[in-house]
Amino acid sequence: MQDFKTLRVMQEGPVLDVQLNCPEAGNAISGVILDELLAVLGSLDDETGIRVLILSGAGDDFCLGGDRAEFPELLTQDPGGLALRALGNKARRVCDALATTDVVSIARLHGGVVGAGVGLALFCDLRVGADNCRFRLPELGLGVPPAWGGIMPRLLHEVGAAKVRELILTADNFDAETARDLSVLHKVVPERELDKAVQRWTKPLVRRSPSALRTAKLMMNAYANAHRLADASLFDAELLSSALSAAQYARRG
Repeated sequence: MQDFKTLRVMQEGPVLDVQLNCPEAGNAISGVILDELLAVLGSLDDETGIRVLILSGAGDDFCLGGDRAEFPELLTQDPGGLALRALGNKARRVCDALATTDVVSIARLHGGVVGAGVGLALFCDLRVGADNCRFRLPELGLGVPPAWGGIMPRLLHEVGAAKVRELILTADNFDAETARDLSVLHKVVPERELDKAVQRWTKPLVRRSPSALRTAKLMMNAYANAHRLADASLFDAELLSSALSAAQYARRG
């Protein structure tokens, strides 16, 4: 594997560990992280022999959301919002790649899981969280719509409309037990047992037939999307760019 600036990537046989590695910034999702995640996900093919991808975060938190310092910088460089739209489209491509790759993805979560961090985790096939996890969808409180990477349809499908409405409108924190009740997490364990929990999933997965796993994922994705005649989340990048551009314009005014 190549060297990365924002990720720590290690392969052990058929298992690939991908760790967000910007702990000083709470592993906030920047354009560089998205580029590097796309490079990793784009390299997964039959020749690599990788069957399972484990996504985790270095430091005290899995991910504290999008890199908010990057948004005003991009708007300063390009007030029309084209750079922001490109960033939003990049996030969508990362989440699509996580959802559709033949490799089974496992999110290993601890500490803060906020905004874009929730989105990134939700697009993994399996999710285990430490009992110290704290979740939040803060977008409305920050003055932007919840439009990152196609998170809304994924939330609606995984969690359900009534609870999603509450989480987004209130922007309340919720803990690991609540996340499990909502199906945001599949399992909750003490932090010291996170690796054991991941291994309990990984060991049988690497013994599965690759073609059977691939077909199962294709079937699940197909059935999940069958009820949607159109995917409004395709406009996420446009919505986010428009909202942030308008906010920047209002501040200047």
